Amino acid sequence: MSYAAEVKKELTSLIVDNGNAKAELSALMRMNGVNQLGSNQAINIQTENAAIARRIYTLLKQIYPTASVEVTVTEQLHLNQHKSFGVRLSTQVDEILADLGVDPFGINQEIPSRILNQPKKKRSFLRGAFLAAGSVNSPEKANYHLEIYTNHEDLVEQLLSLMQEFALPAKIIDRHTGFIVYLKRAEKIVDFLSTIGATQSMLRYEDIRMMRDMRNSVNRLVNAETANMQKTAIAANKQLAQIALIEEELGSLSLLPPKLEALAKVRRQHPDESLGELGNLLEISKSGANHRMRKLTNLAEKIQTGQSYDLSKL
Repeated sequence: MSYAAEVKKELTSLIVDNGNAKAELSALMRMNGVNQLGSNQAINIQTENAAIARRIYTLLKQIYPTASVEVTVTEQLHLNQHKSFGVRLSTQVDEILADLGVDPFGINQEIPSRILNQPKKKRSFLRGAFLAAGSVNSPEKANYHLEIYTNHEDLVEQLLSLMQEFALPAKIIDRHTGFIVYLKRAEKIVDFLSTIGATQSMLRYEDIRMMRDMRNSVNRLVNAETANMQKTAIAANKQLAQIALIEEELGSLSLLPPKLEALAKVRRQHPDESLGELGNLLEISKSGANHRMRKLTNLAEKIQTGQSYDLSKL
């Protein structure tokens, strides 16, 4: 089961009162689409998710206990044996659609204010919208991403406004086939899951995200340390070659000024140490060791290019 499916499974198990149930059901029916069946005014809400079909059925029976509601299953053999689930409402259709503020023709996408007149109802509407047409990447994947899809521009704008009311900095993208409102920042995806009531999924998301971020931090530190070690090794090998060139030219490092001789010898004795660590061994600062090494480097470059030099001025 995907992470998004786990989130939706948790959401479909939530118990809500009638006011919040109406807001969620309004979103579920609006986002899934309502199809009118024949002349008897029956309608059908279609989904490929059995848990969501059960959720729509449960909420309809909870709010409108006398309504005639049934769940149908259709085998789609030409599509790799996928199943399609329908929730059929055959009585009180006009009354229920009007109460939920759902246009059966999908033309009017304005959400009635009574559906969203309380923060809890707004949370429930977002929950229904996510259940019907939302998805979220697993926090273990490379990119953090949560989105809700709709064919209607007016509706996606309203979803954006709702999310912004909960300090969720969502954005909209036009995919030509429809519109998507989405979140990219991990901490805001966590906030969204909390907002719609997916507490357990939110906690799991946060745990995985924190572990992943910790691993990434450790990897960055290890990579940085490895790069520093490689840089130190390259610099040390170059310095050793320069010291060997000076010794070959002079015949003995003892002809160098004492401070430079001391650094040259300690570099040979400790080829893997950084200049800062060599400075500690000589009881001088890192900048002091660096200053002396520059003098040795300049001397080696003069020897290599045949320039004259004066040891007394080093």
